[in-house]
Parts: sequence; C-alpha cells; structure tokens
Amino acid sequence: MVACAQRLGMPPGSGMFRYALQAVAFLTQEKITAKVEYLKNTFRWSDAEVALAVSRNPSVLRRSKESLQRKSDFLISVVGLEPAYISRISVFITFSLECRLRPRHYVVNFLKENGLLDRERSYYAICRMTDKAFTDKYICPHKEAAPHLAKYYAAACRGELPAQ
Repeated sequence: MVACAQRLGMPPGSGMFRYALQAVAFLTQEKITAKVEYLKNTFRWSDAEVALAVSRNPSVLRRSKESLQRKSDFLISVVGLEPAYISRISVFITFSLECRLRPRHYVVNFLKENGLLDRERSYYAICRMTDKAFTDKYICPHKEAAPHLAKYYAAACRGELPAQ
C-alpha cells in the first residue's frame, strides 16, 4: 500500500499520505491504473492534472465511475468549469451532486438571471459553504424578491427539480 501511494506521487511525510493509503487500501494496481485512465478521459485531464487532483484529494480514486461521469458532465457541461480548474479543486468530486452542487448552481443562476447578485462569485466558494451559511448569504436576503426560492432550494436538495 505504501509503495502504491508513493507511485501516485504521495511522499510518506505528506499530510495527505494517510488519505492516499486509505484510498488505495483495497485497490489493486490494475484498478488504480484503470481509475486514473478513467479520470483522464472523463474529466479531460492530462497526466499532470490527474496527479494534482489525486494528490489534493486521494479519495477520488474511491468514487464510482457513474458518480465521476455525472459530476464531470455537470461541472464541465452545465456549470462550465474548465477541467484544469476541477483538477486544482478536486474536492468538487466529493461534494454531493444532488444535495450540494446542482441545487446551489440553480440558486446562483436564478439570482444572476434576475439581477439579484451584485458580483460574480467563485463556484468553489459557493459550494464549500455550510448549508446554513449558503442559505443565510444567498436565500434569506432575497426573501422578498424571490419568496419561493427557499422552497425551491429545499426541493432541489431532495432531488426534485422545480419547473421554474
């Protein structure tokens, strides 16, 4: 396991080394190689971008192919993030698509489309907030202008996509 983690570019003294060990604990070298290739193809990453993503978040190796595909499709095609950006902030891959990424994207888009955001926000900053902080910053201030936004956000978090 140690040798496998080191082949992924994790030095034993690194703070992420134990997470790399956890990520590779039950994977054969063949499965790790296959997952790295899958990440390259799915997220359109170079070898260096895969290495960066895995070094910052080794748990990406434990994600299912279906989950990786859905998140890649959403982050690249819907949100419009660049593959290199996703590799630098690979924690996106650990966030729930249904309960965090998608609902927050819809709320922020709604606010932008209706002129309710005063400036562009970093998608990472939006996604890393706690649910309470997100609600306090993006939903509560717009209760009068968008009275149903909280209800739509809650529905989106349950996997129900509102028609509006």
